[in-house]
Amino acid sequence: MKEKKIAIASHSTKIIPIQWDATFFFERAVRSMDRYHYDKALKYFRRAAEYEPDNPVNHCNMAGILSEMGNYEESNRILLSIVSELDPEMTECHFYMANNYANMENYEAAEESLIRYLEEDPDGQFLEESEEMMELLHFELERPTKLAFIKAREGFFEHDRARAMLEEGKFVEAVRLLESIVEKNGEFMAARNNLALAYYYMGMFEKAMVTIQQVLELEPGNLHALCNLAIFYQHAEDKVSLLPLVEMLCKTVPFHQEHVFKLATTMGILGEHGEAYRHFMRLLKDNGLKSDPCLYHYAAVAACNIGRYEEARRLWQQVSKLDSESHVPGYYLEQLTLMENGQHAAPTSYHYHLPFEEQFKLWEKRSESLPDHMKRDPLVRSSFFWALRHGDRHTKLQVIQALGMIADNEVKDALRDFIVEPQEDDYLKRIAIFVLRSIGVHESLNAVLEGKETVIEHSRMPSRLPIWEDKWQSVLEAALVRMNKHYDLVQQHDLLTLWIEFLSRIYPDVPKLGKVEGWAAALEYLTAKMHRREISYHEVSQRYGTSIATVSKCVKRIDEICGIKEKMRMVLPALTEAPV
Repeated sequence: MKEKKIAIASHSTKIIPIQWDATFFFERAVRSMDRYHYDKALKYFRRAAEYEPDNPVNHCNMAGILSEMGNYEESNRILLSIVSELDPEMTECHFYMANNYANMENYEAAEESLIRYLEEDPDGQFLEESEEMMELLHFELERPTKLAFIKAREGFFEHDRARAMLEEGKFVEAVRLLESIVEKNGEFMAARNNLALAYYYMGMFEKAMVTIQQVLELEPGNLHALCNLAIFYQHAEDKVSLLPLVEMLCKTVPFHQEHVFKLATTMGILGEHGEAYRHFMRLLKDNGLKSDPCLYHYAAVAACNIGRYEEARRLWQQVSKLDSESHVPGYYLEQLTLMENGQHAAPTSYHYHLPFEEQFKLWEKRSESLPDHMKRDPLVRSSFFWALRHGDRHTKLQVIQALGMIADNEVKDALRDFIVEPQEDDYLKRIAIFVLRSIGVHESLNAVLEGKETVIEHSRMPSRLPIWEDKWQSVLEAALVRMNKHYDLVQQHDLLTLWIEFLSRIYPDVPKLGKVEGWAAALEYLTAKMHRREISYHEVSQRYGTSIATVSKCVKRIDEICGIKEKMRMVLPALTEAPV
């Protein structure tokens, strides 16, 4: 019989012990999963979790196996314990829970978990899958998902809001939001581009230029930035920089619709109407865009500017069919004959509305308020803000009045900024302060008047008077209430100025103001005279419910102190007092 040979380990043999740790069991669990041995995989993941109970990944793997095995409730119990006890930042667990609930046909709970995932997860690992699940939940619950925002797309949501603000002409609000987006995400080029445009619309040209240069430093070929830069160069009349940029843009043939539209509008603004026409006609070949009246209008403007009048007529007639309530196509079709005969220049603006001058005429006919469409029109609003910074004195005066009729938060911010500008005219700033008070800004205001920083206290107007009596305010309010719809803001301000001048000159010997209405009527009478409006003592006495004698007496007293009629005679020698 052969002797059995027994292998005996010599002293030099190394024995490698098995490492019974979490990694060992994790590897075996993965191997079992690959072979679809889920029971074994679950057993190994449980052992891994026992070795490292504080490691949320082991627990999450265990929940995943339970889900694969159809044990959704146990899977969710583990997932919930992960985010509530082990690692609240492991937000993907909420997505896994949403899947489990959906498989259990508990769609309300699935929606809740999915919303929590989308609102808390910063990386968006399962965004596409979440969108598919939202479609399923929409179908099953017969309503859209109640989602406020997606954290992984936080900047995108904010950017959409900022774009909407720009389209509504809310430039100050848009700037604030876009600045915060860029601060959080410096590589968000669209936000930087729109921030540059917002600065430009507000007349902050230097900031606009710096912002667009930053975009091009980060992304030299950014088409939106190049187009904006060309417009900025044109504004600055920098022909040396503009010419090569225009030549490059003329050779550019973008593919995406958004880029084609941006380039087309830019070419139109730059006066390259042939290029604009070519790109707009490219867009009109797309069946999805053939119902857009604005696009036909843009193409018609370009056609006019290159002498293709029949084509322009055809395009504006199409606009008329698509947007029958608009005044725009009718206005331009009327102007077209004059253009063909050389009696009227082709339109310079590509925007889909009446020329600004035409809209302003409509506003002046409706002196009681600015039409709603003008209040909302971003181009009109940007024109106002631009003129407030760069217009002449008369234009600024008109704009301040118009802004008083818009009277939203954007306007209040713009006027607050205006009254602290040292170089602006004091009279205009006083009008702006009056407008702010008239549109409901009653808190203290910082202003620079007569070269000095000053604070105009709550509900007060600038004056050197040490006090302001309630009775004086009552006279002012009695006049302004009755004048509101009959006098513009400048005339109302002049009445205020007259009253303050009278009180300042006579102080402290201010007469006892017996009947408020008599003094208010006198102020309106003198203000109307200063602005060459027809008025009589009889008319104002009737409206204020006082006697002609009282009005006449008050008028004479104010005139004695302020010398109104003498000033008027010096300015307008032919002016005579209207009969009573």
